[in-house]
Amino acid sequence: MHHPDRLALSPERRAGIHQLARELVPGRRVVLSTHMNADGDGCGSEAALARLLAQLGLTSRIVNPTPWPALFDFLLDRAVAEETARGAAALGAGETDLVIVVDISDVKRLGNLTDAVRRLAVPKLVIDHHVASDDPAGDIVLTDTAACATGELVYDLACELELDITPAIARALYAAILTDTGGFRYSNTTPRSHAIAAELLTQGVDPEEMYQRVYASAPAGRVRLLAEVLSTLGVDDGCGLAWLTMPSGTLERYGVRSEDLDGIVEHARSIAGTRLAIFFRDLGYGKVKISFRSTGDVDVNRFARQFGGGGHVKASGALVAGSLDEVRDRIVTEARSYLACR
Repeated sequence: MHHPDRLALSPERRAGIHQLARELVPGRRVVLSTHMNADGDGCGSEAALARLLAQLGLTSRIVNPTPWPALFDFLLDRAVAEETARGAAALGAGETDLVIVVDISDVKRLGNLTDAVRRLAVPKLVIDHHVASDDPAGDIVLTDTAACATGELVYDLACELELDITPAIARALYAAILTDTGGFRYSNTTPRSHAIAAELLTQGVDPEEMYQRVYASAPAGRVRLLAEVLSTLGVDDGCGLAWLTMPSGTLERYGVRSEDLDGIVEHARSIAGTRLAIFFRDLGYGKVKISFRSTGDVDVNRFARQFGGGGHVKASGALVAGSLDEVRDRIVTEARSYLACR
């Protein structure tokens, strides 16, 4: 039986890596950043890149638009400088020679760092696997929507440049791929993502430990919050729509963080017959954060773009102005119409 080389790179991906690598000049001071409310792919890609760049003689600092999630603290150590608390001041031109933005297709997802990054007169690189936007965060882009996670592209960069994938780098890349594939359950899971995971296991990753750290470390408040959010479930069996709602102040009442909301929308998607699942979170200042998930042939990236959002075909988001009730009612109405056409 023929076993194809699952880890072989396409010519386009290889060319993108080498174009990006030309900017990785020893001695350069690099700022790494990712999107607001960083997830496992953003954090894992940053933590792995910081260590990989050190092998090339570059120094890195992570500066994100929102605090580093406590869930992924285990990816940090003395080898990774995390300076998010300094905010835009950490991007001063006098201490930054290069910016690398990961897991972002649109510069506006850098939140309060957007303007500072735009002003910086240094090379800006992007490593990402989302659908391209009209306003990328950099001029040199390594992107491929066929990648299951940005972490897959970082893995390829490491291999193509013949860098050492240490146990710490392997854990970071495994966290990126594990979380963005939903524990290897989502449709972006490929034979190649499993092949990369297998390679990372040979580098010292303990899958049970990773499961415990990522999926079995929730505070009790998270479970209580989940119970309240699930009580808001709305379902339209006729068009395969399900939605959940969370009012402002809920995080504070249960003493949990934003990252504890990861995966909640999956409970709506798990309902039999659901084609589109939505999670509405009232941020409390006239804005509602919306998470969209889909199954089958429903393209939620296209749907989210109607509201200034975007992401993946089956997982996207948007930030919409208005009260929770009016935004939810409008989006649910639009979703019914969208599904009726598919």
